Amino acid sequence: MSPAPPAAPAPHTPDPAPAAGRVTVVGIGADGWEGLPAASREALRGAGTLIGGARQLALLPAECTGERVPWPSPLRPAVPGLLAAHAGREVCVLASGDPMFHGIGRTLAEVLGEAGAAPPRVLPHPSSVSYACARLGWPVEDTEVVTLVGRPLAGLTAALHDGRRLLVLSAGAETPAQVAGLLCERGFGPTRMRVLEQLGGPRERQYEGTAEDWPPAGSDPTDPLNVIALDCVRAPGALRLAAAPGLPDDAYEHDGQLTKRHIRAATLAALAPAPGELLWDVGGGSGSIGIEWMRTHRTCRAVAVERDAVRAERIAHNADALGVPALRVVTGPAPQALAGLPTPDAVFIGGGLTAPGLLEACWAALPPGGRLVANTVTLESEALLADWYRRHGGDLVRLAVAHAVPVGGFTGWRQAMPVTQWSVTKTDAPSGPPPTPPARVEPFARPSAAARPGAPPT
Repeated sequence: MSPAPPAAPAPHTPDPAPAAGRVTVVGIGADGWEGLPAASREALRGAGTLIGGARQLALLPAECTGERVPWPSPLRPAVPGLLAAHAGREVCVLASGDPMFHGIGRTLAEVLGEAGAAPPRVLPHPSSVSYACARLGWPVEDTEVVTLVGRPLAGLTAALHDGRRLLVLSAGAETPAQVAGLLCERGFGPTRMRVLEQLGGPRERQYEGTAEDWPPAGSDPTDPLNVIALDCVRAPGALRLAAAPGLPDDAYEHDGQLTKRHIRAATLAALAPAPGELLWDVGGGSGSIGIEWMRTHRTCRAVAVERDAVRAERIAHNADALGVPALRVVTGPAPQALAGLPTPDAVFIGGGLTAPGLLEACWAALPPGGRLVANTVTLESEALLADWYRRHGGDLVRLAVAHAVPVGGFTGWRQAMPVTQWSVTKTDAPSGPPPTPPARVEPFARPSAAARPGAPPT
């Protein structure tokens, strides 16, 4: 008997129509109704409630008979109440382009998930990024995207690097001029700027110039629906800010309370930031550790705790200037100011180690797997770290940096104060007895000749 022929593969079936009361999110572009596929049109025609921005709702024809509800402002806090008010109806939410790319789709998915409801059905449209890359001939996967929609302008700074291509999602018609101003302030005035308006629609147009001569002569870039393409060029002599930790000390405003560049790089290596993690920077000083923690990845978060109000304000200024305006600054003495802060993945203590209860509070706040790094230059704090090292293990190191300086007509070394650093990862329970240090070795003590390896017997 011949074997039965293999079964034919099951045909692809489109997404089922949403159940009653489920939210559908429809992406729509500047081409409006004409640019929508059949499934998106069908969903909009059948909806009892249509929610979107005023511009998006105006793109729908009369055959979409559902109640039209414009988004209130601010949007995010209003979403749960708005969905509850229309529960049980077919609800369609309009979004620009791809709803899941810096769009309302993410917010709806989060709100519905928190309520235990089914996730939204999403019918995407090509995003403005896809359109822009197609017009510019840029590979999408090589193009970094920064959104300024509901975000501070300062967030663009961290993405500025010589030779990089960036797409900036504008918050409105005034954004291109604001971006040009920021580029000039940050030493990127020669950057080529192209503003692409109404992408994919019948009124699509483009303007081009440089940041230092923006707006270009004879242009009128005033459409709120725009994307900005940047070919980044750093001006000669402008301060270069690398992506790796260890920015130049000149990048910070400070009053001397600054973890210096080489120690800072070693400290960030010990803290080992990973995407999405939260750092407590205790004794923030100028904010350099928290700032460079956040610069390692756009999802990293940090809280800087600083007791001095003037320094706290300076931390916020440095965070803006270096592209991480989301750094949270808490003004107050530690450990009192730590109460109520979200659980950290890592803690850095850069000052105030001898404050009663500080190390204990930071250690207690860390979950298993959390890291703690503490730096000091004083004998008293070093003794404290040696005791904690004895009880909890980890690494206790001394970091010394010397700089070449003129000595008359020659060059010599100037030694900076050595820094003692303790770094440790918290475990569920001690894996074994703590290391036993040599008896009574005083901090900074120099062993006698007889105690040194290779010394002759006495």
